Amino acid sequence: MSMVEIERKFLIRSDDYKNKATSIKRIVQGFLNTHPKRTVRVRINEDKAYLTVKGKSNVAGTSRFEWEREIDIEQAIDLLELCEKTVIEKTRYKVPNGDFVFEVDEFLRENEGLVIAEIELQNEYDVFDQPAWLGEEVTGQLKYYNSLLSKKPFKSWKK
Repeated sequence: MSMVEIERKFLIRSDDYKNKATSIKRIVQGFLNTHPKRTVRVRINEDKAYLTVKGKSNVAGTSRFEWEREIDIEQAIDLLELCEKTVIEKTRYKVPNGDFVFEVDEFLRENEGLVIAEIELQNEYDVFDQPAWLGEEVTGQLKYYNSLLSKKPFKSWKK
């Protein structure tokens, strides 16, 4: 499936989202390519695997081209061996919010301590409720992109 992905990213204030989560999954992903104009990602999402190509974000950081195909888990495991350094591991909570769903990622290993909530929108002007646990918006801040977290993990950031 190819499309334009429209999303906004936020830090979180508390773990109150956990009480509202309808699913929790473990994700492992790596990047075969992290060029500024495109990224190529391999992801294992529990019992499914995907190969994804993402284009460069617009100026606001809210939208970009995305192409994704499901692949065999065995293929994904092999491709993870070819990925650039720092494979990302995280726990994803899906949290319904009105007509939308927040995906809250608790990062593990080299990115432990970082928690980001993302919401996919139909268009950039969609209005959505912002729950009390939602914190500062970080949409468009490149350091929070998974592709950059694989190169410069959260634990290496200066506090």
